[in-house]
This record gives sequence, C-alpha cells and structure tokens, in this order.
Amino acid sequence: MENFEYNTQLEPLIQKEYGRNVQKLAAHLLTIDDRDKRTRLAHALIELMREIHPNMREGQDYTMKLWDDLYILTGFNLDVDSPFPPPEKTALGKKPQRVPYPTHEFRYKQYGYQVIQLIEKAAVLTNREEQVRAIGYIGRLMKAFNQTWTDKIIEDEVVIQQIREISRGQLEIDLQTVRTDGLFEAETVRRFDTRNDRSDRDRDKNRNSQPNNRNDKKNDKFGKKNKKRKK
Repeated sequence: MENFEYNTQLEPLIQKEYGRNVQKLAAHLLTIDDRDKRTRLAHALIELMREIHPNMREGQDYTMKLWDDLYILTGFNLDVDSPFPPPEKTALGKKPQRVPYPTHEFRYKQYGYQVIQLIEKAAVLTNREEQVRAIGYIGRLMKAFNQTWTDKIIEDEVVIQQIREISRGQLEIDLQTVRTDGLFEAETVRRFDTRNDRSDRDRDKNRNSQPNNRNDKKNDKFGKKNKKRKK
C-alpha cells in the first residue's frame, strides 16, 4: 500500500487537459543536460500532446498553443529550439479585456439595428430609382421581421410611416406607388411557391400518365392461366 500514489499526495495538475503523464514528461525534459536531445524530445512531446486532442484543427495557431502549453508545464524554464518564442509570464492568468455589449437605443427593436442602418444608408442615396428600390427592399424586410416577432401582418402605410420616422423625414414614398408597383410584396416568395406548385402538378401528371407495369404483368399472368384452364 505504501507504493501507491494518490492524486491528493501529488502536485496539482497545471494543464488538466493533458493529464499527469504529460506533466511528468515535461518535468523530465528539465533534467536533460544535452540541449539537442532535450529539443528532440520536446518536439516528440509536442506530437504526443497533439495526439491527445486529434479533433483540434491543424494550423500554426494550434501548434503555437501546444508550445505555449509546454512552456507553461515546465514553468517557463524550458530551453529548446522551438519554432515559437516562449510566452510572457505576465500573460498567464491575465484576464482578457472586456468586450462591450453593443447597445443601440431605437424604438422598433423587432426590426433589428441592421435595418436601421439600411434606412440610414438609403437616406443618403442621390439616385431616386436606387432609393425607391432600397425602400422596397427595406419595407419587405420590415414586414417579414414584424410578422416573425409579433405574428401580425403590418400594413403598408404603417411601414411607410415608420421608415419616414426612422430616417427623420429623409425617405418619402407615396402609398399609391407602393401598392401599384408592389414594392412591399414578397415577390420572390410568391414566384417560389408558384414554381413549386407547378413542379408538383407536373410530377403528379407524369405519375398518372405512366402505365402501371406491375398490374399489367399480373393481368397477363392471370390471363395465361385462364387460357390453360380452358384448354
């Protein structure tokens, strides 16, 4: 019982994802005096560490991470010829900078901030035809997003009023023009549905027009048997 090693009696693991055996091998590297041999074994240990996590992507970033982990396992005391410089000790345990959460204050949150940006870009267009096409595209997006989040169909005049409000009066379009040209209608969806309906009808038509060879063979077989019985 005295020869058993318990984890509670051993040094804590520095990199738990590699296990204790890799940590022992890394510590053994520090006891090798020959620098060439130490470098050769360090490269071999890197390949072993790579095999432990085969699902990781191959690439320079991952190879650099392996060498960084090896330097950390050896307490930054490893002196070998590595393809990457050792990391700085101050970077270990350092908390990353906090990424600020994007907060944009706007009224119609069901459309998202990107729609607001599209309206701002459309407001500065100088070509009226391009601006009208942009309004139509934005209006279709707004109707689709509103139906997704509120499960309600928004009227065209409401979309026009909201575009005017968000653009601070820079985007104006007549309701009659929207309805006459169908700017806010989901034409692509309608064409897609029509194409699917047509393909379904063609498939059913071809299926009905094909002869039922299986039934014909059965009828021929029964017909021959009946002829033999009559004879």
